[in-house]
Amino acid sequence: MPNRLAAEKSPYLLQHADNPVDWHPWGPEAFDRAWKEDKPIFLSIGYSTCHWCHVMERESFQNPETAGLINDVFIPIKVDREERPDLDNIYMSVCQMMTSQGGWPLTIFLTADKKPFFAATYIPRDERFGRMGLLELIPRIRELWKNRRPELVSSAEKLVSLLKEAGREEKGEDLNGSMLELAYRALAQRFDDEFGGFGKAPKFPTPHNLLFLLRYYQRSGKTYALEKVEKTLQAMRRGGIYDHVGFGFHRYSTDEKWLVPHFEKMLYDQAQLAWAYTEGYLATRNEEYRRTAEEIFTYVLRDLTDPAGGFHSAEDADSEGEEGKYYLWSEEEIRRVLDPDEADFVLRTFNLEKDGNFIDPLTGQKNGENILHLQGLISEPASRERWEQARIKLFNSRAQRVRPFKDDKILTDWNGLMIAALAQGARAFDHPAYAEAGEKAADFILKNLRDPAGRLLHRYRDGQAAIPAQLDDYAFLILGLYELYEATFETGYLEKALELCSQALKDFWDDRSGGFFLTARDAEDLLIRPKELYDGATPSGNSVMALNLLRLGRITANPDFETRAQAIGRVLSREARQSPSSFTFLMMAVDFGVGPASEVVIAGDPGREDTREMLRALRNEFFPGVVVILRPTEEESPAIVRLAGFTRDLITRGGKATAYVCRNYQCELPTTDPRDMLELLSAFAKNTGPACGAPGLKP
Repeated sequence: MPNRLAAEKSPYLLQHADNPVDWHPWGPEAFDRAWKEDKPIFLSIGYSTCHWCHVMERESFQNPETAGLINDVFIPIKVDREERPDLDNIYMSVCQMMTSQGGWPLTIFLTADKKPFFAATYIPRDERFGRMGLLELIPRIRELWKNRRPELVSSAEKLVSLLKEAGREEKGEDLNGSMLELAYRALAQRFDDEFGGFGKAPKFPTPHNLLFLLRYYQRSGKTYALEKVEKTLQAMRRGGIYDHVGFGFHRYSTDEKWLVPHFEKMLYDQAQLAWAYTEGYLATRNEEYRRTAEEIFTYVLRDLTDPAGGFHSAEDADSEGEEGKYYLWSEEEIRRVLDPDEADFVLRTFNLEKDGNFIDPLTGQKNGENILHLQGLISEPASRERWEQARIKLFNSRAQRVRPFKDDKILTDWNGLMIAALAQGARAFDHPAYAEAGEKAADFILKNLRDPAGRLLHRYRDGQAAIPAQLDDYAFLILGLYELYEATFETGYLEKALELCSQALKDFWDDRSGGFFLTARDAEDLLIRPKELYDGATPSGNSVMALNLLRLGRITANPDFETRAQAIGRVLSREARQSPSSFTFLMMAVDFGVGPASEVVIAGDPGREDTREMLRALRNEFFPGVVVILRPTEEESPAIVRLAGFTRDLITRGGKATAYVCRNYQCELPTTDPRDMLELLSAFAKNTGPACGAPGLKP
């Protein structure tokens, strides 16, 4: 019989609905039962595309003996970390405090008042290589709960005290330009000169590191910053972490060479990597970066797009119970699918070996399967065409395999990142279809993921929107709406961004210390009210809101927004100075706040070629510190004037599209020549333009 998870919408929870474990979703029923039956809580947190979550389920949660033991000793609760990032944040912090490590599946034992006394990640069913199994651990916990409970409760109380103490903040100093140099040096120390990327195995893409380095390069002119970006972009694109047949990036590389990935594909990775490759193209004009970004968009629009407009969350690593099976190729398969000449070309170009280059994680042996990867980019047009013809055959053949499970829930925060990436691609590549896809997703979110009071909701699936939004939902969607405004100049998206920004300040702002909490004022009462600081797999909501506030403050001439951004910097400054490479998205906000940042107002008729020419000239350049506003002149009272009052009197000169290049609300003489506009912006970017103090974060 299905357990209580059968009534849930989360694909991850539904994956466990037929377990013999008597799972509960997180909620009052489970905790009331724990009090009544005098049992501790077995809390298991994971997500639908997590490989080791699947392993633990097959090994333990589907096993009647293990399930019976769990049910006898505990009240079991299963949580989807992607639905409840607040719970994941708190209990992952506990795990890291107790074990100095973290990951998923996350296993926590709690008292009925939600206080943790044990933490681990994956736990095998039986003892393995000195790692205690559930069959040995649970009886020990039962004995402790029965005979030494005061010790467990005391331990839980101490953990909660430490958690609260760790969450206390002291305001630091204003962040300034010196932090940018510190962040660069920290990244440079971790950079892998041989293979690109940062640190050793496992190696994560961390796109905001690359986005920061591109800004540092533009600011400093130091080419070795750009070289680090390019080496990483090229190594990832060549490696097995990239799906050469179907496009898109896998989650991370298990080795330092980017060869062997964990094969799940996450929406947020596609969004951030598309952003990095788009900006890499603008900074270098390397067509390979453009093609990579466009291929990522192809994958997302083909495989992760809901017919209603939003974007699905992820695709699994496993199929038919084996990690990566969908993506691997034997030499025999390649020769069966392709013509002999094509097969020889692919085997040679993508470094396939007869006995395989993939080592089976269970046996530790090669099994004849290969991960496609390149030693160098395919640059010759004839070779690219040859590969494309072969790729289509391989893609069609692979489509006959059992496809990995797709998590089709729609998350507001991850959709915001994807909307932002599509808007950037639409501008950089002059590809309106990307903006249209972003608009469709934004319209879906704004229509379907809001409660009756207009506040955002976090998750949509199977016709139901639920779960109050958290900070990342607001921060990432505001980012997406802002980028969508600059791609379409539809003022409604800018208005919604400002509306959501005001709501975020109302619901999440910390009036005592500054910065944003992860959860709203009226959210569920948990052990602590967490505040996410570090930029991890996705940037923190605080870092993104700092950039949002600065850019929206420049458009609307709202000094309060910039003051709030400065306050975020003070809240994060102590941790940022200790570990600057963990705050690289925040450093992007610092880069903008320190300046020189500029506003460009294009006055003109958006339907005329001269206006489009002015915009194309601007969009073909890498100017991350520029806010762009279109002031339509064919309208008597354009909506943008209500939001950006300083544009009221900025009109065309001589009937031609006119650019007003401004710094800190001080505008240069207008120009109708796109080249003059770019020269002014280049001068500002090099800090050689007219000097004036930058508001917001301190210069």
